[in-house]
Amino acid sequence: MNWKVLFAAITVILFGIFFDSITDNRIFKAVMAGDVQYIRASAFDSWLYAYGFMLFIMIIQNSFTVIPLILVITINIALFGFLKGFLWSWFSSVVAGAIVFGVIRYLLYDFASRKISAKQLSRIEENGFAYVFSARVMPLVPTSLVNILSGLSSIGLKSFILGTALGNFIYFFLLGLVPAGVISSDVNNYVLAAILIGMLTVFWWLGRFKRRKNRKMKISMKSIWYHK
Repeated sequence: MNWKVLFAAITVILFGIFFDSITDNRIFKAVMAGDVQYIRASAFDSWLYAYGFMLFIMIIQNSFTVIPLILVITINIALFGFLKGFLWSWFSSVVAGAIVFGVIRYLLYDFASRKISAKQLSRIEENGFAYVFSARVMPLVPTSLVNILSGLSSIGLKSFILGTALGNFIYFFLLGLVPAGVISSDVNNYVLAAILIGMLTVFWWLGRFKRRKNRKMKISMKSIWYHK
């Protein structure tokens, strides 16, 4: 008996049962409908349940991308406030991404690998961390696709988590400014991408300027010691 297939089947069945029970929840239906006001007005049994519920929503978002990411972040901020909502959105996205990554790599690899060409995976593996980071920062790449392709590739879990954590921190912070009222809700993905590219360009230029300044300082220090 193939124990990996058996364990994968049990996991899928349990997830399906849990998913079916959650979908009957009125709050879940409100999430799917984007009714943030109803969710905010609903009384959760406890804060632990609220955090756990939103973690499950993030896992669904990272698995199928049926729920807009901006909506998940907006709900978290509405429930927990800007700082806690942003941090929980970011942390839960890293956890959810790692879960989907692990399920694809260790349970569903044989099934999922038939859908992806080896040539496509080789291009991803050449970039590794850079691929995960850039895909997380760019809003044009679906979250679930990044998780699946990374799980099928030879990218290490450490590189995947690091790229996800850094990329999502930048992107989620920018998305969090929408429900906070700093950025208009009418902004589209292309505008967000342009803003992110501009921010990364500024960071890259500042880092390059700092490295040049440090090099010049080292050269001047060597020159001083040489003349002494």
